[in-house]
Amino acid sequence: MKILNSNFKHILLLFSVMILAGCSEDYLDKTEEYSIDSENYFNSEEDYYNALIGVYDILQSTYVNVLLGEIASDNTLSGGESANDVIGFQQIDVMQHTPVNDNLDDIWDWNFAGIQRANYILEFQDKTDFDGKEKILAETRFLRAYFTFELLKWFGPIPLKGDERFRLGDEKTIPRASKEEVYAQIEADLTYAISNLEYTAPQVGRVTKGAAQALLGKAYLYQEKFDQAATVFTSVINDGPYQLSDFNILFEQVGENNEESVFEVQYTGEEGAGFDCLQCSEGNVAVGFQGIRNYTGPKFESGFSFNVPTAEVFNAFSENDLRRDLSILDIDAWASETGATYAEGYKHTGYFNRKYLPRQNDNVGDANLTQPNNYRAIRYADVLLMAAEALNRGNIDDARARTYLNLVRERANLDPVTESGNNLTEIIYTERRLELVGEGHRFFDLVRTGRAAQNITGFTTGKNELFPIPLEEIEFSEGNWEQNPGY
Repeated sequence: MKILNSNFKHILLLFSVMILAGCSEDYLDKTEEYSIDSENYFNSEEDYYNALIGVYDILQSTYVNVLLGEIASDNTLSGGESANDVIGFQQIDVMQHTPVNDNLDDIWDWNFAGIQRANYILEFQDKTDFDGKEKILAETRFLRAYFTFELLKWFGPIPLKGDERFRLGDEKTIPRASKEEVYAQIEADLTYAISNLEYTAPQVGRVTKGAAQALLGKAYLYQEKFDQAATVFTSVINDGPYQLSDFNILFEQVGENNEESVFEVQYTGEEGAGFDCLQCSEGNVAVGFQGIRNYTGPKFESGFSFNVPTAEVFNAFSENDLRRDLSILDIDAWASETGATYAEGYKHTGYFNRKYLPRQNDNVGDANLTQPNNYRAIRYADVLLMAAEALNRGNIDDARARTYLNLVRERANLDPVTESGNNLTEIIYTERRLELVGEGHRFFDLVRTGRAAQNITGFTTGKNELFPIPLEEIEFSEGNWEQNPGY
């Protein structure tokens, strides 16, 4: 994490010293012996804070959620170098993925790691008291809700263990919970977070009351609890400090953590990374993966040409929509304008995800793995559009839905709309696609609104709404967990 990184590296250094100390009897003879484990930790505010940093750190591995949320949709194609380049991406692109898919394994493993780290804090939440502990627990509960919601979107109901860590053997005795039970935990965690957080965070990048409200509203929207969603989104809009920012700089470094940011995953290019541990990278791995192959020219750095937008989504923008060329880079037009050169990758479309293209900078190590671009996980524009959808689809207030929708359209240089009812619903759906293209939301928007089969080639109704639980997890459970339908 950018602002948490130095503290987290201090923790890692501490544990490294402990490990190295065990390698030399002579060293141990001259050094104080340390014994820190889960049972004798959490004795001070610093312990809780350092453990919280560990939960935040897992957020950086969710880059793969964003990439595959687009690749699985009709917005983009897999790309890469060849049909065998990251085969998991290629399979998901054509809806031919199976329970044996390394990239789906990553989503499962890394998000569960986030839950496990959060549960570690919550299991010992009553051990030591100090002023401000409620805020640390509130951030912890938000993060657990965030990771849990991601897993629910991707895989459906997951096993729950309350405020305790999972231990070896639990997979054989704890069943997958019901969808209702998983949502109930998400809602409870976020309600606690809302009650114990402020709109202003103690450090940039940490969770706020507005982030918890927005995620709660999103969870309600996914359940089609439109009244509750509209209520909580309205609170964010009326009470929060957020406003739409200048789209021209929104996805540049100067636009990070600005007035439109409701929740943003922090990345840094100050620590190198390698392919042997992508989840260890402090940089945004997705950015380098989406870069232009063998690129030479101004502004951008080269990359691996994955997740390439289709001509269809580029052409879905009107000519006067200022978001089009700021969201999607037409590489031929750019090359003609700047003299840049590049190589065509697999499934080359001529377009790239400009929002998250690697910019030229002084990042350390492999430029493809240490890009500092933050991920805008929840933007105010997204909140406005979700509020509009809840108000419209819940038959609550189309006039207010249009007001929120038209704020987003006005920034994009588009005329206001006057439609109501189902026509307004379709416009909101289209606006979400255009506003949020390249940000990982499209597949799940199509699934939750029942439009996936008509838009995604190869999508099978009754199967592809969810992704398969990794085969190794099913095998570990020894029949305790059922595989998702169709897999």
